[in-house]
Amino acid sequence: MAAGQIQLTRRRPWSERIIEALLFAAASLGVLTTIGIVVLLTYQTVQFFQIVNLIDFLTGTVWSASIEPYKFGVLALVSGTLLVATIAMIIGTPLGLLSAILLSEYSSNRVRNIVKPVLETIAGIPTIVLGFFAINFLSPDVLKPIFGDDIGIFSALAGGIVVGILITPLIASISEDAMRAVPRGLREGAYAMGATKFEVVRKVVLPAAVSGVMASIVLAMSRAVGETMAVVLAVGTRPQLTFNPLESVQTMTAFIVQITQGETSQGSVQFLSLFAVAMVLFVITFALNLASAWIVRRYRTAY
Repeated sequence: MAAGQIQLTRRRPWSERIIEALLFAAASLGVLTTIGIVVLLTYQTVQFFQIVNLIDFLTGTVWSASIEPYKFGVLALVSGTLLVATIAMIIGTPLGLLSAILLSEYSSNRVRNIVKPVLETIAGIPTIVLGFFAINFLSPDVLKPIFGDDIGIFSALAGGIVVGILITPLIASISEDAMRAVPRGLREGAYAMGATKFEVVRKVVLPAAVSGVMASIVLAMSRAVGETMAVVLAVGTRPQLTFNPLESVQTMTAFIVQITQGETSQGSVQFLSLFAVAMVLFVITFALNLASAWIVRRYRTAY
């Protein structure tokens, strides 16, 4: 049998072998690119930690990369990033899940074909446009009348709201696909036992689709942590360790943009700090992606 399989493999046409080689090259390109990014970040990060103490970097609460005395406490940037991402998840998760339930369980095909493309259009809006929306409308016309002088033009709350709007289609789309994948027989069995529509959704559909729903939430969190241009405009550039959403903060991505737009000389400690912050951001998003993959494997249900 093995010899016959080898003989069949040798008889494959050259065109098929070329296509297979091209597909392998395309898959390898993504892997090699990722490896190259990790190697570059690691090399530059090691150079940074030859100048700045690793413990001070990971435990420091003050970040001052452009004003002496220089301090590189990354917790000031991490806290701003997580604060914005948390606000975004508080807003985007219920909106996304409710939208998914509406599209999957309550909407007719006609309504679904209209609402879903419109909802997914939000994901195609340039994030810098959402940033302008935050500073020109959301902060002065919506948040300012509510909070008064306690909030300025730039705040973590404004950034969290626009990022929450941005991740809503991601949660809605993936969760709706997971819910629609639940076999109709489970729903009909619940109806036969006298369950209401809401009880079927709450006790049958959501538990059966929990792996897809949780994966969508974790992926949305990763998207919120890595968002750049919307938070650059809406949140501000004031790195500080605070949990007050009305304060202006600075996220890790916003700091990276600030450094790349300035006149920082290559090889300086400020330039190297860019790679150290990028490495922290990479580790956080990588861990979230691993968590998403683990959740899918752990709670996957085969029908």
